[in-house]
Amino acid sequence: MKNRILFSVLVALATVFHTRAQGIYTFPQGLAIGPCHQYGREALYTDLLAYHLYRGDLKKPAEGQGLTASPTDSLRWQAVTPDKEGKFRGRSFNNGYLYLTYQADRDQVAVLHATGHNMVYVNGAPHAGDPYALGWLAVPVALRKGTNEIYLRTSQFSRFQGLTAKLVFPEKPVSLKIEDPTLPSVVLGHQTEPLWGAVVVVNTTQKALTGLKLKTRLSGKELTTDLPVVPAMTTRKVGFRMDGSGVSNKEDGKVGLDLLQSGKVIDQKEVTLSVAGPGEHYSQTFISAIDGSVQYFGVAPQTKPDGQAPALFLSVHGAGVEAIGQARAYQPKDWGVLVAPTNRRPRGFNWEDWGRLDALEVLDIAKKQFKPDPQRIYLTGHSMGGHGTWYLGATFPGNWAAIAPCAGYPTLAGYGSHDGKIPEEGGTALEKMLLRTSNPSNVLALAGNYKPLGVYILHGDADRTVSVEYARQMRKLLGTFHPDFTHYEYPGGSHWYGNESVDWKPVFDYFKWHRIAADSAVNVIDFTTANPAISSTMRWVSVEQQQHPLQYSRLQLKRDKKARTISGKTENVGLLSLSLADFAAGETVAITLDSLKTILYQVKNPAEKLFVAKNGPWEISTKPALTQKGAHRNGTFKEPFNHRMVFVYGTSGTAAENEWAYNKARYDAETWYYRGNGAVDIIADKEFNPSQFADRGVVLFGNASTNNAWNKLLKDCPIQVSRNVLTIGNERYTGDEISAYFSWPRSDSPVASVAVVTGTGMPGLKVADANQYFAAGSGFPDFMIFGLEMAKDGIKGVRKAGFFDNNWKLENREDVGQ
Repeated sequence: MKNRILFSVLVALATVFHTRAQGIYTFPQGLAIGPCHQYGREALYTDLLAYHLYRGDLKKPAEGQGLTASPTDSLRWQAVTPDKEGKFRGRSFNNGYLYLTYQADRDQVAVLHATGHNMVYVNGAPHAGDPYALGWLAVPVALRKGTNEIYLRTSQFSRFQGLTAKLVFPEKPVSLKIEDPTLPSVVLGHQTEPLWGAVVVVNTTQKALTGLKLKTRLSGKELTTDLPVVPAMTTRKVGFRMDGSGVSNKEDGKVGLDLLQSGKVIDQKEVTLSVAGPGEHYSQTFISAIDGSVQYFGVAPQTKPDGQAPALFLSVHGAGVEAIGQARAYQPKDWGVLVAPTNRRPRGFNWEDWGRLDALEVLDIAKKQFKPDPQRIYLTGHSMGGHGTWYLGATFPGNWAAIAPCAGYPTLAGYGSHDGKIPEEGGTALEKMLLRTSNPSNVLALAGNYKPLGVYILHGDADRTVSVEYARQMRKLLGTFHPDFTHYEYPGGSHWYGNESVDWKPVFDYFKWHRIAADSAVNVIDFTTANPAISSTMRWVSVEQQQHPLQYSRLQLKRDKKARTISGKTENVGLLSLSLADFAAGETVAITLDSLKTILYQVKNPAEKLFVAKNGPWEISTKPALTQKGAHRNGTFKEPFNHRMVFVYGTSGTAAENEWAYNKARYDAETWYYRGNGAVDIIADKEFNPSQFADRGVVLFGNASTNNAWNKLLKDCPIQVSRNVLTIGNERYTGDEISAYFSWPRSDSPVASVAVVTGTGMPGLKVADANQYFAAGSGFPDFMIFGLEMAKDGIKGVRKAGFFDNNWKLENREDVGQ
């Protein structure tokens, strides 16, 4: 009885608050339940609430009621109210859900502002969450007359940090949101080209916005930028240009923003750029080739440039740290320039996946811009960036003279972070197949790649965030084979003991002693990779194709230029290439691999590459066709997301199928924005013309019955999905609860592929909603077929997973089913 009285009072107070707040509704109470799900760094997930939601038999929550109808169900919905800080908290938030409702007197649009959750269902439609409680994620939602239901998915961290939630009823249908800008610095005396920045456009209308423009005003200079399409009922971060040539002092950084539609100003905002003087740290923006979005990196410029090629230091930041903050932790050096990439976000991708690509992209820009000494390039980082240093150092050993991981952990399997750990072992063949897809993240298996690098390990011996035992683990491992590493534990050092945590003079002294040797001077190679499309080359040898996809491939080779021989051992290599630049034309080179028959090859041109394939014995071969797998395109479901992906949703299905496709595309775009500071083109299948999106990855939502783009991209694919039927080769799965993720190369592109998110009916489509592919280090094979029951039973719900062969065929595929 007391609970009912309290509920009535809270509802009355909420009504008063909503009226007085003029367009803001703060939820006064809710219901919580948990733990009832498990998401992590893998393709698998379980979610009992989502399972019943997808089945359509989820019972309306009530206090004391169980999640299921089973009398043995120990989970019960519990009433929760916000604390003095306005946050919902409770033990049930540990991998659970918070249920909220809103009574609307009419159909209307609102913007959901929530924090501390991993995702949210609003009237069944999935939307991105704000797990790091940053507070700037705005989600337009369509409210219907009557009861609107909101399920916020919580994590183990939600229990401690709490959740907030409110609805904001917008005054304008389209607006600029500037809480999450990407902005450059104006460097005095160096602004001759327009600068790029980015802010968010919020679209609360039911139509996609086209023809928008953004006009900027900076120190008397105006510049107008055409904006991309902003889809209906969502947000998009858009890039714009600014003319900084009129900035002459540090007070001139204010930029006026006018959002224009048909020449009319529909919203105005103002942002402020930092203005850097000569020799000061600054931020530099660029257009990313990954997705066409605006990104930035921080710079600690070289002091007293002497006209000689400087050293280059790439410094990768820790979780929650901005790139410019990372750069500012270093005093500028007189012998080199330091650049700090973003990992796409302060937390982003743990320097894996698209964080890895961001680091390489910034490294390439820095090389072109600062023209460093190619023998003096170094890598360092702190905390998550310490992991990034271990990972990038092992994955691309030819890029660095030396590395210095500070307060770092080696693997996501050993330490994890917000998304948890990568599992270390699989109990079944199917689990092992799925875990094999995470092999590229296993620094310990790649540790032999550190041999040619100097390694300086720095860690505080009192670090309670990342234990010093990780440094000792790596010291012990390196001690078994490495000829040149240093380990130092800072006495009494916590996780961060001031800028010396990264800007440690002995580290930079150590760097000074190291150079990247010229390829001609290196005659012994010991190189391991798990995926040639991530890392294939070490100096004069490359893994072109594997025998078994994403198992470790290793090359242990010796070259004797005087004797004109190359010999050694290989593991899991089907095709390799050898650079012959250090042999003269006309010389005959003897190549002996794996103690098999020696290949004799007469060099025709020192610039040529020699390809050799293992078909029983090793034989001279040719460069693999671009239509095959290789370093240019090697598969896995996540690969199509690397090439300026475009989301194509189906419109030729039922109303429910079409609604799912758009909602799923929007959910993934929202997640990409939050996780990767990115932006995606979302288009309908009927508007998709492959020639207009040449060499771009495509993410297709729907099946052959619901998405008109299917036959344009997948007509020759051996996996076919239509309503109630999925076939893979000669195998057939029927019913409406089958789902699949798979990738397939675009026949009109040498590099781009299609990622397919599909199902045979509404339950199968919905169980594919989970976008675990955006979790850093999560592994996905070329194809994975599963049923609705995966949401309840995990691995038991997976029907089949595996890889196409090197010809993108099923004849010699590797897969496991059950």
